[in-house]
Amino acid sequence: MNARAALITVVAAASLCGFLAACSGDNPDALLASAKDYLAKNDRKAAVIQLKNALEKRPDFAEARFLLGSTLLEAGDIPSAEKELRRARELKYPAGQVDPALAAAWAKLGEYQKVVDTFAQAQGGTPTETAQLKTAIGQAQLGLGKPDLAKAAFDEAQRVDPSYAPALVGEAVLVAREGDLAGALLQAEKAIAAAPQSPEAWQIKGDLLLAQNKNAEAIDAYRKVIAIKPDYLTAHWALIAALVRDGKTADADQAVVALKAVAPKHPQTHYYEALVRSQEKNFTAARDAIQQQLAVDPENLTGVLLSAAIDYELHAYDRAEASLLKVIAQTPQNDYARRLLVNTLLQTRQPGRALDALKPMLTRIGSDAGMQNVAGEVYLQNGDPASAAEYFEKAAALDPKGPRQKTGLALTRLAQGDTVRGVKELEAAAAVDPGARSDLMLIAVALRRHDWQGALNAVDALEKKQPKQPLGPNLRGLALLGKGDVAGARASFEHALSFDPNYFPAIASLARLDLAEKKPKDAQKRFEDLLVRKPGNGQALLSLAEIRAGSGAPPDEVNGLIDKAIRANPKDVEPRVAMVRNYLRVKEPRKAVLAAQDALAAIPGRSELLDSLGQAQQAAGDTSDALTTFKRFAEVSPDSPTPYLRMAALQVATKKFDGAGDSYRHALAIKPDLIEAQKGLAAIEANSNRLPEALAVAKDIQKQRPKESVGYLVEGDVYASKRDWPKALAAYRAAMSHAGATESAVKVNAVLVASGQGAEADKMAVAWLRDHPADDAFRFSLAELAGERKDYANSMRYYGQVLQHQPDNPVLLNNIAWVAGQVKDPKALEYAEKANKLAPDQPRILDTLGTLLVEKGDTARGLPMLQKAVQMAPDISAIRLNLARALVKAGQNDAAKKELDTLAGLGDKFRDQDEVTRLRKGL
Repeated sequence: MNARAALITVVAAASLCGFLAACSGDNPDALLASAKDYLAKNDRKAAVIQLKNALEKRPDFAEARFLLGSTLLEAGDIPSAEKELRRARELKYPAGQVDPALAAAWAKLGEYQKVVDTFAQAQGGTPTETAQLKTAIGQAQLGLGKPDLAKAAFDEAQRVDPSYAPALVGEAVLVAREGDLAGALLQAEKAIAAAPQSPEAWQIKGDLLLAQNKNAEAIDAYRKVIAIKPDYLTAHWALIAALVRDGKTADADQAVVALKAVAPKHPQTHYYEALVRSQEKNFTAARDAIQQQLAVDPENLTGVLLSAAIDYELHAYDRAEASLLKVIAQTPQNDYARRLLVNTLLQTRQPGRALDALKPMLTRIGSDAGMQNVAGEVYLQNGDPASAAEYFEKAAALDPKGPRQKTGLALTRLAQGDTVRGVKELEAAAAVDPGARSDLMLIAVALRRHDWQGALNAVDALEKKQPKQPLGPNLRGLALLGKGDVAGARASFEHALSFDPNYFPAIASLARLDLAEKKPKDAQKRFEDLLVRKPGNGQALLSLAEIRAGSGAPPDEVNGLIDKAIRANPKDVEPRVAMVRNYLRVKEPRKAVLAAQDALAAIPGRSELLDSLGQAQQAAGDTSDALTTFKRFAEVSPDSPTPYLRMAALQVATKKFDGAGDSYRHALAIKPDLIEAQKGLAAIEANSNRLPEALAVAKDIQKQRPKESVGYLVEGDVYASKRDWPKALAAYRAAMSHAGATESAVKVNAVLVASGQGAEADKMAVAWLRDHPADDAFRFSLAELAGERKDYANSMRYYGQVLQHQPDNPVLLNNIAWVAGQVKDPKALEYAEKANKLAPDQPRILDTLGTLLVEKGDTARGLPMLQKAVQMAPDISAIRLNLARALVKAGQNDAAKKELDTLAGLGDKFRDQDEVTRLRKGL
């Protein structure tokens, strides 16, 4: 090295030594004094270096510890600050100075109880230090959910130092938590007036302005914070977020540059850079930035969520799905994450899982037109056009003049009953919509209206926009199926699978066709083949379990399939619900309760699981537990009337009618036109002799549904319950002039019979069938009523008329077989045999066939059928009585006595106790 270079090196070293005043010869006291000089010049970085050097030479230097902790606290490095302050306190640094700073650090770290327990009686060395201490206690009390104690602490802080801004900011936070944003803003202004250079005061002002959608003013406030304190990171973050929210991408980019200047390696710096790059639609750069954040802080859910949104835009759906599942597992109420997951699953052709992801937020999307549209698409892809159309129409009603104005207007017209104009306008909207949403709406509406050809025309347009997607052919299959073209539907579903062999809706539709054609093995094979390709497919496992259950497979086999679905998808609700439902199906309610409890332990708080648990507890006879569970269901789904309907049904079953009435009223407070609740409430009011209240409910229904018969039917039912036949008849006749008239006609006929006007009832029936010759539902009801009156001739006549149009209806065949058996018609057995062939292993059909066989003398064949019927439906006492009769006839008195004793134990719950007594005496 030449002399000049050596001189430069020495001068540079000397300059550096002078700059930091930290050359090796300096002692700790000199380093501390140097640090204080730098703090006076507002150079915290240099001060921190000096203080660390001092502590390296003298680790028990209490003042240096305190000053380093206080400096780090002001810089925002809270964990490091807390460590130094705690050590200073251990070194007996004056409590009046260290306690306020340590309390502030603990409050920022969320150690709220520790702050309160440690410093409740402490005081600072100066009024400002006392104010700092009391403010930290106030923040801790706020964090513990004790606003009254928080206010008391903030008031005490202001008493000792009226200009201490953080206490005034705490007051502003309290007011804001009460929902008074304007009052909170006034409090923030008060803090600024007391301490114009307080970054906390300007920060809370910005936050409050942003909460009131005053973006421009909020941005100015955040910039003021940064001007006062350039390294105040919270303001940098809030500023970038506000600029992104305002769409000011260039300004947000400059703000990121400023943030990098003060905190280049902070994880949140990477996060906000990713946010801005996403706003710029530079998703590759956004991905690089967010990966840098997550490399340092992989559990940061905000970063994980942004990472998912970026992956979604990059079509990296598998990564997006994994990230979203992680977020939802920890924050199940995060609707943005759930919405993104639903769209991700739709993109990956998993409509069943999309529906499962959507369901928890359905009660929270009432005012969100966008999510109503997404819900419509999800239901349509799952083959439920009626629900799809309902959600599409809700979206239109919410936003008829939104970006899809023509679509919204069309659906609004449809919702108002203007079908012709609505469909035409929807067709026009679909023609100019470059996307598929309008086409899907049109298809959903057409399918719901059973306009099969209209649906097919709309599918044509959809397939032109999406030529190689399975959705169009699958919807075509649904339309063709509605039209009665089974072969065409099957071909369309197969065509959908040519684009995606794992597309579950098409596989499920083909399996349903197989089952309808009595080919359960073919249906079963479809799901088995899918499981070869996708071993953990939960929908396939559940569908296979359903088929096996329908084929009479042992419960353990069915449960095994459901358990595989649970293990493959432990966070999916559907298989958990299926397990509970299957235990209930096989009459094992205790196991159903345990399964539901296990499900809630794995997926806490899900409303579907609470519903399942409540139903299982009710089936097990644990009515008190069931009611408690349904109340929890109501708490997690405050916008759903379903839990109140469940409570009402339980309360009616346990004869707690006043409670049931309250439950129905709760349901109606949520959904005032909920017909199930209205019918239930009307019945309770009538049975409690509150006739005016019951009739008021009926009148409400009539106002809400002026074109339907249901309101008049409820009115008629109220009068009929009091045997006020003239008024009941008038109400039912009024119902006959509205939509849904068959039920009205049936009730008119029944009232005429009940009031002793049999001839008038016959005339009415003849006139109705003359005017409505295709009304087989009315004939069926007449047959049932006649059978109940033991008027078997008319019952046979009406059943016979229906049978001409529905020769393969097993329920009809079973009914006519029973009536024919009563009149010893030789065709009775023929009817029952055919019913059993069409619907094998149905308890009521087995009961009829078994009884007829025993009466014919064929106990060898008939008795096992009756025993099987009782085994399958142990709660149907009439079947058990027929079995007891058959056992008596077969000479099996001990077995008959056992069945009769079971029936006798039911007491008033079984109305044929006279027959039970007669048979028991004869044994």
